[in-house]
Amino acid sequence: MAGGPPAAHGRTGVVVVGSVNADLLTTVEQHPRPGETVLGRTLDVLPGGKGANQAVAAAQLGAQTTLVGAVGTDQFAEPALAGLRAAEVDLEAVAVVEGATGVAQVTVSADGENAIVVIPGANASVDGAVVDARAAVIAGAAVVVVQGEIPRTGIEAAARHTSGRLVVNLAPVVDVDREVLLAADPLVVNEHEAALVLAALDGESGIAERDAGATGATGATGATGADGERQDAEDDEQRVVDALLAHGVPSVVLTVGARGALVADGSGTTRVPSPRVDAVDTTGAGDAFVGALAHRLSEGEGLVEAARLAARVGAYAVRGSGAQPSYPWAGDALPEVEDVDRSDRGAAS
Repeated sequence: MAGGPPAAHGRTGVVVVGSVNADLLTTVEQHPRPGETVLGRTLDVLPGGKGANQAVAAAQLGAQTTLVGAVGTDQFAEPALAGLRAAEVDLEAVAVVEGATGVAQVTVSADGENAIVVIPGANASVDGAVVDARAAVIAGAAVVVVQGEIPRTGIEAAARHTSGRLVVNLAPVVDVDREVLLAADPLVVNEHEAALVLAALDGESGIAERDAGATGATGATGATGADGERQDAEDDEQRVVDALLAHGVPSVVLTVGARGALVADGSGTTRVPSPRVDAVDTTGAGDAFVGALAHRLSEGEGLVEAARLAARVGAYAVRGSGAQPSYPWAGDALPEVEDVDRSDRGAAS
């Protein structure tokens, strides 16, 4: 958004085009192996869905936020909308369609790691025609956010109608028109997702698996062993980011779990560290990051500084259970990045 804050261009706020789910959250000591039955500890029904999560995260931090999506007519519709209502997200563009609301079955182990199965339900109705009907709302936003939990035609329509800044969080990775990826400013992906997107841009079969093996070496939590292993992982991450930029993606935010994020555009690459915290539940932490990023970008902040705030919001979120219930509100004290972290994980080019 060169040339001044988004409001100077007549666009304000954040519009999220995405999914709305009810999360059936089960806690266990450890995840079952295939064919194994384990005893659960608790079961809760919580609001979720990547689109709704990101909208709540942005709104609770102070962004004027609108959600474009859909819920069903079943018993899960109201629980799915509860967090959005509490955060005062504009829901005028959320349709009610006959049938089931989207549901995510989330299992969280004692170490905070999660396993998730998503049943799309009403989210499958958020296609190109539905999004086209919300073109004016989308065009008026400073920042538009899309993810991979709605049909590709809905994602592509949202990108087509965006006149502000488009944030593409391609999670899960789905086939979309190449032009969506080349309009992403930024493309927000984790290590595995980045490899799959790169494979799509390369147009080569098999590269996704090879790249995922390399860039995923640090694991979901971003933990590494010796300094040499960590350097190898960081080199792999840099190569993937460089390749995405070389394809024409305007900017990339590569999230690397507990280590934070790699932020890259035409001016260079910066490593943004995450505060060190004890994780309780990692569910929705990535969505908290994206929502916070969109909020700050909608206010005209630069990408690196927006990512620094987003990393702190993501770290805040893993300290609580569930997705939306764990997100901070404006004014909440966020965890800080220690000085040692900044000196150790500073900028790279």
